[in-house]
Amino acid sequence: MDIVNLFWVYAFSIVMLLVIGIYCMLATFNLMRALIGSEILIKAVTLLLIVAGYVTKQESLAQCLVITLIVVEVVMMTVAVGVVLGIHRHNKSLDVRKIRNLKG
Repeated sequence: MDIVNLFWVYAFSIVMLLVIGIYCMLATFNLMRALIGSEILIKAVTLLLIVAGYVTKQESLAQCLVITLIVVEVVMMTVAVGVVLGIHRHNKSLDVRKIRNLKG
């Protein structure tokens, strides 16, 4: 298969993952679903980096960027899950509409 055809197959997959992630983040009021949506978005970016590295013949650079992205993703998700668990402990709910009423 030609590299350009392979790129378009993966580009369609990347766009679909981006759309699913954005929809998952915007269409829900549950914080855990929003975190899952952000995880899907990050996976789309990771796939984009891998495909771009393969198409441009710079696999080593893409590999370094993907490893860095994975480390940043793990730190971000750890902090976000900690915040969500703290909110759940305080409100007994993960509904965003109930969080908006907090003061200070």
